[in-house]
Amino acid sequence: MDGIPPDELSDFARWRDRVRGTNISEKTLLATDYLNHFNEIVMLIEMIPDMPDMLDECRIWQPKSYAEHFRDSGFSDKELAIEAYGHVPSKFRRPFEDTIAQAHQVIAHTLERIGTDIDSGDPDKLRMDCQTSVAMIHRIIQVANGIIHGTAHVMEQGEIDLYLQNG
Repeated sequence: MDGIPPDELSDFARWRDRVRGTNISEKTLLATDYLNHFNEIVMLIEMIPDMPDMLDECRIWQPKSYAEHFRDSGFSDKELAIEAYGHVPSKFRRPFEDTIAQAHQVIAHTLERIGTDIDSGDPDKLRMDCQTSVAMIHRIIQVANGIIHGTAHVMEQGEIDLYLQNG
């Protein structure tokens, strides 16, 4: 409860009780199942060096909000996850949303870069860019996972900007 604004404490305490015993974190009211949405695009990007036509599948993938993901999922507590999200303390919600925005930014850039690589016909560059991109997306997923489990650290925007400029 350290670092949670006083005006959010009583609501947070009530919601912690509501999510107890589910796959929603009592520490943050967030669920790691949301990260499966990003794992899906990572798997597709990893296939591209050997199957460049998978880029079309990647382009079909669209960012989903937390609520959209759970509405479309088979997660057993999906309604509770959607409702709890509105009660996530700002200490966790702000860095989580910033991190998800970074993931969306990196994925969009990655798909553009990979498309250019495919058009240029350089399989070595394609493979390297896919590996670099997947590593960056994995880092962002790890940060998001940490936030979900109560560690409110984020990646520096400068690190994301450097990645975007080098591609």
